Amino acid sequence: MRIAGLAARSGRAWTRSMLRLSLALVVCVLAGWGVRELVLVHQLDLLALQSRHHVEFFRMSLQSLLSRNESLPRVIAMEERLLALLANPTDTKAQDAVNNYLLDVQHGAGINAVYLMDRNGLTLAASNFQSASSYIGHTYAFRPYFQLALHGGLGRFYGLGATTGEPGYFLASPIAGSDGPIGVVVVKISLEDFESALVRNGDPVLLVDANGVVFLSSVPEFKYRTLMPLDAEVMQRIKASRQYGDQDLRPLGIHLQLQDEPQQIRASLQGRADDVYLAQSVLTAPEGWSIVLLSSTRQQRQNALLAGMATGLAVAFALSVLFFFRLNIKRYHERRQAEAALRQAYADLEKRIAERTADLTATNASLEEKVGALKTTETILRETRDSAVQAGKLAVLGQMAAGISHELNQPLTALHTFADNAVGLLERGDAAEVRENLGLIRQMAARMGRIVGEIKSFTRKPALERRPVGVTSVVVQALMLVEARRRQVEAQIDVLGVPDDLQVWADPQRLEQVLVNLLLNALDAVADSAQRRVNVTACRVDGRVRIVVRDSGSGIDAATLPHLFEPFFTTKSVGQGLGLGLAISRMIASELGGSLDARNSDGGGAEFIVELEGA
Repeated sequence: MRIAGLAARSGRAWTRSMLRLSLALVVCVLAGWGVRELVLVHQLDLLALQSRHHVEFFRMSLQSLLSRNESLPRVIAMEERLLALLANPTDTKAQDAVNNYLLDVQHGAGINAVYLMDRNGLTLAASNFQSASSYIGHTYAFRPYFQLALHGGLGRFYGLGATTGEPGYFLASPIAGSDGPIGVVVVKISLEDFESALVRNGDPVLLVDANGVVFLSSVPEFKYRTLMPLDAEVMQRIKASRQYGDQDLRPLGIHLQLQDEPQQIRASLQGRADDVYLAQSVLTAPEGWSIVLLSSTRQQRQNALLAGMATGLAVAFALSVLFFFRLNIKRYHERRQAEAALRQAYADLEKRIAERTADLTATNASLEEKVGALKTTETILRETRDSAVQAGKLAVLGQMAAGISHELNQPLTALHTFADNAVGLLERGDAAEVRENLGLIRQMAARMGRIVGEIKSFTRKPALERRPVGVTSVVVQALMLVEARRRQVEAQIDVLGVPDDLQVWADPQRLEQVLVNLLLNALDAVADSAQRRVNVTACRVDGRVRIVVRDSGSGIDAATLPHLFEPFFTTKSVGQGLGLGLAISRMIASELGGSLDARNSDGGGAEFIVELEGA
């Protein structure tokens, strides 16, 4: 009772300790989580401020680049040589003069290209007149920058070159005439240097047009993708202007809105794992473009997590010190109580041990008697099993007796005939013929000796001895023993694909008995069939050897298959078998560390499978 009371109090104390520990863990987690959130907010605010500075720098750099060349087409439009060519487009000298002038302007201004179009959009002269992809002769009236310039304004446009396929920023200015614009001068500026600067920045940067199409990006796979699906009208307008050629303007799949305030998005960029990014965008006028900077928050989140973990660990350490002092005092009192309870329990245990020792002594004596009886039973069972195996051999031998007598009768008859011939030949003095007859008599005697030797070997009762045994040799011995039965039923036995070096761990006599039983059953199964064939195959499967005996008989019906290996179960007529062959064969296979199973073959007939350990 005292021990039970102590156990109950100990259980309540353990419960209280677990509650205190849980409360301490909650306090540590809450403290760490709170610090993490505070640090994360501060870190993200700093990152947002830094991102704002970076994106403003990109905006000013872009505007500086674009505005630097904004007045260039207006200046070129005042050139008299352009007016002369527009007045007489077929004048080749005027065209050459304008081409060379535009080439000088291209080199001097460091731009991508400059060209002149008439009021119908036909290009009359271009700085790339020497190139195979020259603009001369091409019409660009479908471009928005041409249409804006033709109405008296300054045309601005970014897109892929309709002729060269190279992207660029187009600035177009009208050439005034007496009746309005008579032509348009277009300057093409490359933004490749600006894009390279974006790549060197490290963080992903996107340049998005007014329709939400990303046309410049430090992430190559983002180019010519959209922030959101485009409606049919916008798509039609883009296709009509051939702004992005044949590019497939598919959505990025990122929930990103163009707004002045920073926003957090989740995305997988540049083959990296899924991460949270801080998106900061700014609008650039007058093009209506937006520059978007995506800054990874991984470092900020890691810093916040480390701060939270450090706070949690610090709180945990402080609570651990407090609990340690309280626990030491409590453990001292519990130890004194436990020592008293232990002494009492030790006394009770000694008493119970003495009582149990007496019971165990009596039980042990009874158990030794039962073990002796069990060993005697095992000996009887082993002897009975060996007798059953030997009885099975004798039963098989009895079934083969008629065939064996026929096998012996043929050479005996031949011996009589050759002996009588030898006597007559001796009387005539024909020594050569006598020698030939004696050789034939020796062959007949050797044949009878082999048959008798196989019978003696088969009926021998040796002790079970597992050793490496060649499968081919055992199959050959078994075929010799069933040869008489094979001839009797006029069947054909084929040994297919048995490697000469295939070996198993087995007792050769007992494995031979199993194969003889299976071959005799197979020959009985095909005796009444139109096609009387038996196949023997063997192969190695996962370290084991599988021997299959397959016949062309009618197969095994479903009612017979579950009882096939039961002792004294047979489907043969009375006097043709005891029903022990398959039961003994399975027992032998089990003794050899293997198995014996039967099933119906897919091609008809039955097949018996022996599996043994490969040697």
